[in-house]
Amino acid sequence: MTVYRSRHALRGPLTPDRIATLPLPLTRRGRRGYQVDEIDALLDRLAFELQRRTRERGDVRAENQRIKCALRAWQSEQQTYQAR
Repeated sequence: MTVYRSRHALRGPLTPDRIATLPLPLTRRGRRGYQVDEIDALLDRLAFELQRRTRERGDVRAENQRIKCALRAWQSEQQTYQAR
């Protein structure tokens, strides 16, 4: 698995609360807005986290489906043995 590392990366997982309260450095005097490199680093990190969580969610769904199928097969097997 690839690990995202950047000099601007936050430590630990990103949560909605952490993102909402994230202090972004302002540009130097005379310019408005935020520093572009800080925003780019944040967007890269958000994209990485979203991709990782989406992949993990898909893995969990696949595992749940596998468990459900195994349970159904086991239940059918048990009903067959009880019918005898």
